[in-house]
This record gives sequence, structure tokens and C-alpha cells, in this order.
Amino acid sequence: MAREYPDRPVVGIGGVVIENDRVLLIRRGTEPLLGQWSIPGGTLELSESLQEGVARELLEETGLEVRVLDLIDAFDRIYLEPDEGGGGTSSRPRFHYVIVDYLCERISGEAIAGSDVTDVAYAAEDELDKFQLTPTATRIIKRAFAMSRQKRAGG
Repeated sequence: MAREYPDRPVVGIGGVVIENDRVLLIRRGTEPLLGQWSIPGGTLELSESLQEGVARELLEETGLEVRVLDLIDAFDRIYLEPDEGGGGTSSRPRFHYVIVDYLCERISGEAIAGSDVTDVAYAAEDELDKFQLTPTATRIIKRAFAMSRQKRAGG
């Protein structure tokens, strides 16, 4: 199924890895969000569970083997095609994703840029603004930091 101008929504999956109070970020090498920092992830493949897809995508994009822990959030992201007349946007979606993000922990590997990623970085929670993340990615990551702190506290 085509990601661009799809016939139906595409299932996107992401994994938030927090280690030593820092989150793993990737710089996207493809649209949407080409060149922007984001949460590692991609699209679910046929016959794959959400958790299997997250683990596969993180291995492909970052070189990390991860354990998928808890659901952080599910949301949709719709990018409408600009109106050809220049007066706004049309109703035709260029991209339409339903995204499911999970908290993950690293099992093995060292983070490297792979597949459609151009760079990786770790950021502390108070450094997120430097990466100009989307508001949704920032919200997801902040929720993941809270979940990680709660897990360490035994909750």
C-alpha cells in the first residue's frame, strides 16, 4: 500500500527508548518530516503484531534490539494536499497515519543511523526544544519520561 496518497490510513508504529534519563531521537531521511528530529519508527507490515513491528523498526532505524514495554499513546496524523489554487488545503490527504507509540528498553546494540534515518541523538528532557520536535512528538516523549520515572520508582 502506498504511503503517499493512500487509499486508507497507514498504521505507523514508534518506540521511545529512554536510557540514563535521555531519549533516543532520529532525524528522518524521508517524507513526511524529512530532515526533522522525531521518534524512531515506521509502518506496520502485514501479519506483524504492533510490538513486533516496533522492535523491527527500531532495529532497522537505530541498530538497537529493544524490549517493547507499554503503550504510550495512539493518535492520527493527516497531511492534506495543498490546494492547487493557493487558497488553503484540499480534502485529499497526501499522508494519513494512525500512529501507535510504545515505551521500549534497549536490550543490546549501540544507536546508529540506519535505513531511512540520517542521524541519531540522545536528549535529556530539558533539551527537547533544541530538536524542534512536533508538538505531538514532544507530548509523547514527555509522557514516556513520566512513565519511565514511574517504572524506576516501582510503580
